[in-house]
Amino acid sequence: MVRDLIRSAKEKLAQAGYSEVDAEILFAHLLGINRMELHNPIALENAMENVGDISEDYHQLLNRRLSHEPLQYITGEAHFRDLTLDVGPGVLVPRPESELMVSYLLALIEQKSGLVSVIDLGAGSGALAIALSTECDRVRAIAVEQSPEALVWLRKNVAKYVEDMRVVEGDVRDVLEGVKADFVIANPPYVPNDQELPEDVQKEPSVALFGGVTGLEIPKHFINAAARLLKSGGVLAIEHTELQGQAISGLLEEMFINIELHYDLNDRPRWTSAVRK
Repeated sequence: MVRDLIRSAKEKLAQAGYSEVDAEILFAHLLGINRMELHNPIALENAMENVGDISEDYHQLLNRRLSHEPLQYITGEAHFRDLTLDVGPGVLVPRPESELMVSYLLALIEQKSGLVSVIDLGAGSGALAIALSTECDRVRAIAVEQSPEALVWLRKNVAKYVEDMRVVEGDVRDVLEGVKADFVIANPPYVPNDQELPEDVQKEPSVALFGGVTGLEIPKHFINAAARLLKSGGVLAIEHTELQGQAISGLLEEMFINIELHYDLNDRPRWTSAVRK
């Protein structure tokens, strides 16, 4: 029965343009196990002993996915590096591309001694700040977020992983007056307002996605905020679309040096680092 249910679900998901893996993730979620345990006969048998007929519940979850609800909203969690973050409506789902920015900053942090201060602008779920804090015990991070809906998830994740992290509600343009940090990391809204997005991405908060008419208006605010918040010699890492690298560099060059474009795992230019003058 299990194989038939999952096989049918995979066919429907493929027809809708979604990954067949989602079928296994949803089934495992219902059973309270991870996806790999579905392929372990003993683990699967033990999980099935604790539930009745789950076909109806499974179809309900599948229909939510086929209605373009983000997979992570359905399961209530998103995996980011070593973290399992709580997510849901109102917060952006963290992307693997952002993991590379974390690796880059961790490598730079290793070269510094003592405590290191980090500000995560537009923190959303808290993925960036929490990853840096949990992977390096010398990091002291501040997570900044304006959206009340996203703050719910941010505070849940901070309480789960880094209880003493400071969470600040506010606009990046005027928060943390007088504060200076060693690093600023940011994944701002950068999608041009008229760009069409996949239907499941459209279910995520528009305030976390769209960056203005050109997509650069809000990133500009983030860059100005980073310039204000960084110590001289401090480093900014900021994500953007694969087409915005040159424009982002142009916004940075007045206040930053050593501007460097970085590529994602698919060799697309997706984020930029720069050093504050």
